[in-house]
Parts: sequence; C-alpha cells; structure tokens
Amino acid sequence: MNLKGGAVEMNVIEISNLTKYYGKSRGIIDVNFNVEEGEIFGFIGPNGAGKSTTIRILLSLIYPTSGSASIFGRDCVEFGPEIKKEIGYLPSEVFYYDTMRVIDLLNYSASFYNKDCSARIKELAGIMDLDLHARIDDLSYGNKKKVGIVQGLIHQPKLIILDEPTGGLDPLMQQKFFDLLQAENQRGAAILLSSHILSEVQRLCSRVAIIKEGRIIKIDTISSMREDNNKKFRIEMKSENAISNDFFKMEGVKDLKVDGRMISFLYLGNINLIMKKFASIDIANVWIEEMDLEEIFLHYYEKEDRSLEKEDQTAQKEEQKL
Repeated sequence: MNLKGGAVEMNVIEISNLTKYYGKSRGIIDVNFNVEEGEIFGFIGPNGAGKSTTIRILLSLIYPTSGSASIFGRDCVEFGPEIKKEIGYLPSEVFYYDTMRVIDLLNYSASFYNKDCSARIKELAGIMDLDLHARIDDLSYGNKKKVGIVQGLIHQPKLIILDEPTGGLDPLMQQKFFDLLQAENQRGAAILLSSHILSEVQRLCSRVAIIKEGRIIKIDTISSMREDNNKKFRIEMKSENAISNDFFKMEGVKDLKVDGRMISFLYLGNINLIMKKFASIDIANVWIEEMDLEEIFLHYYEKEDRSLEKEDQTAQKEEQKL
C-alpha cells in the first residue's frame, strides 16, 4: 500500500518471498516486488531466468512452493478464478482451435465476462488490422499473436500481464500495440511487461525488476538506474597527441580508448570534476550519452557475477581455515 498526495493507493500486485521448485530444479527463489496502480512495470531477464514461472503463479496456473502472491489484495491461489476475470493475459505462445473463425473464438472468450464486448472486439480488430472472419489455421504466427492481443483486452481489464508479447509482430504492428497499451494504461490499467527485449521495456516502463537465475537482483526506476550508472563520453581533440596518455586516468574513469584525435571512456562520479578537465584542453567537440537499458542490464548481471565470485572465494577461504 502506498501514499501519494495524501491518497491511499493499493498495490495491484504484491509478491513476497515467492519460491517455486520443480522437484529439485530451481524455478524462482525469494522473489519480491510489487506493481502499483496505474503503473507499467517491466520484468526483465534472459530466457530461463524465472519470468514465466512468476507469471504462471500470478495466474494460479501453478502453485508456489512457498511465499505468497496477491492481486488486488487477494491471494492468487485462494481467489484465482475471481481474479482472472479482471486480468488480461497475453502468453509468449498462443494456441487455439484451428478450425474456429477468429470472431467465434473472440465471442466465446467474451462470454466469460458477462458483458457485451462486440463493439470492443471490432475496435481492437480495427486497430490491429485483424481479419475477424479468417480461420485460425489460415493465420500466420504474427496474426495469431494479434488474436491473443485482442482476446486479452476485450473486457478492458484492470491488470494486463504480458509475457514476451511482441514475438511475430512486424515493426508497424509493434508500434500500434505499444500505442494501444499506453491508451489502456491511461484508462487506468496497470501493466506487467515481461520481456528480454530491453528496448521495449525502456520505451514503456517506469520501473523494472531484473531477475537472474530465479532471484531478483535489482528493482529501480529506469531514470534512477541511468543516473546511477556510467555516462559515455566521446571527445574529439583539435589535434592528435594533444594530451598525455594518463590525462583522463582518474577515479571514476574506465574503458579509456584513444584513437588519433578521438578519445572515449565511461565515467561515474562528480560531473563537475570531469568538466574541469575539459576546460584545460583544446576540444573540437564532445558527446555525452546515457547508458541504455541493455548496457545497464549487462552491468548489473556482471556485477552480480562478481559478487557471487567473491562470496565463493570467501567461502573457500573459510573452508581452508577449518
């Protein structure tokens, strides 16, 4: 539960110490995060990291080994059937009865919600350029994904859960899909976007959770993650060999490269200190860039690997003492 502007806001999703083992195999371990009302939350990690396992527990398709997950303040296991009526879900792979027509499938899906969705079906099909009278087995993979998008949104859900949603969609359809998601979010729907395509997450989400080998290693806003990471500097000098090789060797500078008049490096630290350096040399041009989400993602993965390596080394030293 959050307080914003004096108003109480309920988390749409709350996950606490969620753990799932498949026999002795790891699924997820002690996963904790929440999704706030009206938020587009990114859930990122490579394939096999535990994203789909977490989502399947939220949808009560599988049950956790331990820990808890709730949606709209209700436990996902105990109140699964009730919760699902207010959720729109798009899986990474969609499978349907091949002999059905698209419109028949969507009307069948709409019948579960006790509301007239006919106008909504036509609206969404128009946006996604979907032929309602085509047979499922005549559709391409991308068009089947469009059916899944329409099916997940026909009842105007309060929460939309997307698991690798853009597979099979061409760039134009991806843009229409993103616009549709933003419109649903502005209407009030919260969105959980699980993806390994980091450009999608960076474009849509305000906060992200990074998962690795079943464990959450970072939760933060994208803006804070950018601020807390290195900036990329590229400098064009007015002449070659204008500075010594160790001129930019200072705390916070790494990956320093010199190529003729061009100098590049990463910097994390007080920006005023590096600007004082610039003021003392003849620069023709300078470029400063923020790291994108993919670079930040790799940074946290590498940082986690180094941390685990240090823990292993410490444990080995303790064992040797014994």
